[in-house]
Amino acid sequence: MCPLFHTDFPLTEGSTITPLCQKGYFPCGNLTKCLPRAFHCDGVDDCGNGADEDNCGDTSGWATIFGTVHGNANNVALTQECFLNQYPQPCDCKGTELECINADLRAVPVISSNTTLLSLKKNKIHSLPDKVFTKYTQLKQIFLQHNCITHISRKTGLSWASYCFLVLFHKYDNPITRISQQLFTGLKSLFFLSMVNNYLEALPKQMCAQMPQLNWMDLEGNGIKYLTNSSFLSCNSLTVLFLPRNQIDFVPEKTFSSLKNLGELDLSSNMIMELPPEIFKDLKLLQKLNLSSNPLLYLHKNQFESLKQLQSLDLERIEIPNINTRMFQPMMNLSHIYFKNFRYCSYAPHVRICMPLTDGISSFEDLLANNILRIFVWVIAFITCFGNLFVIGMRSFIKAENTTHATSIKILCCADCLMGVYLFFIGFFDIKYRGQYQKYALLWMESLQCRLMGFLAMLSTEVSVLLLTYLTLEKFLAIVFPFSNIRPGKWQTMVILICIWIVGFLIAVIPFWKEDYFGNFYGKNGVCFPLYYDQTEDIGSKGYSLGIFLGVNLLAFLIIVFSYTIMFCSIKKTALQTSEVRNPIGREVAVANRFFFIVFSDAICWIPVFVIKILSLFRVEIPGTITSWIVIFFLPVNSALNPILYTLTTSFFKDKLKQLLHKHRRKSIFKTKKKSLSTSIVWTDDSSSLKLGVLNKITLGDSIVKPIS
Repeated sequence: MCPLFHTDFPLTEGSTITPLCQKGYFPCGNLTKCLPRAFHCDGVDDCGNGADEDNCGDTSGWATIFGTVHGNANNVALTQECFLNQYPQPCDCKGTELECINADLRAVPVISSNTTLLSLKKNKIHSLPDKVFTKYTQLKQIFLQHNCITHISRKTGLSWASYCFLVLFHKYDNPITRISQQLFTGLKSLFFLSMVNNYLEALPKQMCAQMPQLNWMDLEGNGIKYLTNSSFLSCNSLTVLFLPRNQIDFVPEKTFSSLKNLGELDLSSNMIMELPPEIFKDLKLLQKLNLSSNPLLYLHKNQFESLKQLQSLDLERIEIPNINTRMFQPMMNLSHIYFKNFRYCSYAPHVRICMPLTDGISSFEDLLANNILRIFVWVIAFITCFGNLFVIGMRSFIKAENTTHATSIKILCCADCLMGVYLFFIGFFDIKYRGQYQKYALLWMESLQCRLMGFLAMLSTEVSVLLLTYLTLEKFLAIVFPFSNIRPGKWQTMVILICIWIVGFLIAVIPFWKEDYFGNFYGKNGVCFPLYYDQTEDIGSKGYSLGIFLGVNLLAFLIIVFSYTIMFCSIKKTALQTSEVRNPIGREVAVANRFFFIVFSDAICWIPVFVIKILSLFRVEIPGTITSWIVIFFLPVNSALNPILYTLTTSFFKDKLKQLLHKHRRKSIFKTKKKSLSTSIVWTDDSSSLKLGVLNKITLGDSIVKPIS
């Protein structure tokens, strides 16, 4: 064995049995005490024995151990004196070590036979001829990075190396495509082999047949396309295997069966689409596994069952459609796990460190990840509730000639007010879990309260959308077809409003119907709103959410846009044909502005949602921060602005409010005429008001047609 590489804690199959803890908690070493995962590495000894402040960095595997020990060994300069009699002038000699870095060498130089380390980095060496290293029997380390090596003779003399021979080709400068097993003949003591960033397309059969002591193999950044069952058949001593950034698309089931001592395996950034269910079965001592950035379509539920010693698992940029807690439970020693999505962390609650730390909405500490969200959720909730309740109160106090239309507006305000209530609850639970959300994340997202809040938000959203569509169609018929009789009466309007609420209720409640089909429809994020942006949702919930957002809501949005466009054209045409209308341009501009803001409020509310859903169909990854902005800022836009657009800014409301204030003032001045003043206010707020607000009267021939209510 090479004395440069050692460890005081060798891999062993036995391990200390840690106590079982509930979801979101970790054990305090050998104690029976369990603490929330948020307490890990917070700078405070919460366990009492310091166990919660251990392993704060991901030092799993052998990479760190090797780098530390080997780096320190190389940095120790035993002497500045040179003990080599022969070497090129550009080279730097210390003891028996020789560095010829960037010396413009085109071939391996002739040097003293007692050389123990030779570095030929950054030269112009094209080949290694026969027996070039034959006489260097004491050579233990050689570095050949950043050259142009295209040919290596099978008789280079590497077979004479007797100790920890390091062969390193590196950084795209050595375009080697194939290597032969004979190249490594006789390297009985070789400990470390690195061939990084070359063009290797395949590995020789039984790579380690001539290197029984090989402990470390780094083949990162090559073009290896496949592995076979015999690729590592003789690598019994291998503890570290790096194969990232290759083109491997499939790994046979018995590929790693002989690697009984493997401590770290890196298969990241390949093209692996499927892993056999028992591919890791024989890796009993594996501490670190990296599968990130592979187009894996599926992970078997028992994929990691045999990895009892695993401490670090990297699954970044991998969708896991069938993710569940049973998938990670066998790995009781797992301390670090890396996912694509923050919400996956709830399926590995026993793991101390889980990345990423936030989904853009929530973080480990808080339900709402940043201060802007925390402040505005209360602000928007207050505006939404106050505005809608104010309109309900005013419309109940001020009498309207068109009572059915007024009733529709009040019902719309009730639906929009539910969105404000939903936001208030989000703010409340954010305060409740402040600083410790990670402890309760999984329990919260699976709780009945979260599902009811999601139901409330969906009910508010869908009823509001359907009511706005109905009110738009009502105006459309009144303005575009003013003399038609196809308008709902009082009882018909009530039936329509009841049906809208029933439909909205059904849309919101259907996901509760069959959990196996829809999954936890409302519990995919901390705000309990089913606006997904990944491909891991259940088939039922995915189809259902697409049907609602890109079906019902998109159709409603298009109807509203089309209807207001036709209404404006109709008003403009009527204004041009009427000779007695004064200042038609100014009034057209006022109507155009009003229509624009109605359509614009719908657009800023729904277009971001439509874009996210469409992008999700094309598997485009959406940042989590975008989702938080949509849920907190964009979705409540309609609910907050509807009272302003449909009541507070209408000319009729402003006129009647002025009349009310004027009459109240007259009452205080002329108390003696109190009996003669009108005690009732008639408010004409008919369906055709938007059009007839532009036209005071419509002249047809010699007669004047009174506005139709």
